[in-house]
Order: sequence, then C-alpha cells, then structure tokens
Amino acid sequence: MVKLRLQRRGRRNLPMYKIVAADVRAPRDGRFIEAIGHYNPLTNPRTLVVDEERALYWLKVGAKPTDTVRDLLSQAGVLYRLHLERKGKSEEEIQQLLTEWKQQKEESLVSKVNKKQVRKERKKAEAARQESAEAETVEAAAEAPEATAETAEPETAKDSGESA
Repeated sequence: MVKLRLQRRGRRNLPMYKIVAADVRAPRDGRFIEAIGHYNPLTNPRTLVVDEERALYWLKVGAKPTDTVRDLLSQAGVLYRLHLERKGKSEEEIQQLLTEWKQQKEESLVSKVNKKQVRKERKKAEAARQESAEAETVEAAAEAPEATAETAEPETAKDSGESA
C-alpha cells in the first residue's frame, strides 16, 4: 500500500519536509517512490510547493495521505480539485471554481493579517495609555507631599507659637 507522507529534512530544530509517495513498510526518512513537493513550516508564511498533477495521480490510484499531508494538500487545493473531478465538472468549471476558491483564501489570509496588525496597534495604544496614566499618578504623588509639607509647616508654626 502506498502512502503520501512527509519525509523530514533539515538539521536539528530547523525542519523542512519533502512530500513523498512511499510504501507503508519503508521507514519515514527512507526509501520512497516519488517526491511530489516540499513544505517548510519555518518561513512566514509557510512555504508549500506541490506538483498537483502527480499528487492527483497518486490519489487516483489509491494512495492514502497521512493527516498532515491531507491538510497540506487541502490548503494547496489538490483535494478540492479531486472532489470537483469526481463530481464530473468540466476542466473550465474546475479552473473557474479553483480561482474563486483561491481568491477567497487569499482574502481570508489578508483579513487575518489585518486583524493581527489591529491587535498589535491596540496593545501599543493601551500600553501608551497605561504609561501616561502611571506618569500622571507619579507626578500627582510627587506634588501631593509638597502641598502637604507647605500646609504642615504653618500648622506646626501655629502649634509651636501657641505652646510658647
């Protein structure tokens, strides 16, 4: 039985993966039948390159993707394409639906990035407000002992004058 799975590459703490078609009996990083892409989770955004034709071929002949590879193929649109082909859609319809799907995906990624930027800006603004509020309380606290010292001196003078 053939599986589509990840084959780890890279050095310690810097993983990169090949997406390969391999026999289930072969070791994870061992012999494989064909490499169909690669995946780098460390780049921002993550890098995913898949040969869609070969991935579709292996899926059509019965190769089972692992959970992670299935998610990656789904992100690349390969599984959506397979679904549309099995539904009997024409090549033109498939291309149109895939372009619409990719545009929606890009818009959602942009909105996620925008949300992150808005959150960062809010945090910076909140931190600036807190710093200014702390500075005001420190200034008010510094002025308060001076005011009490001024008022305390005449009172002590009155007290000392009365007792004398």
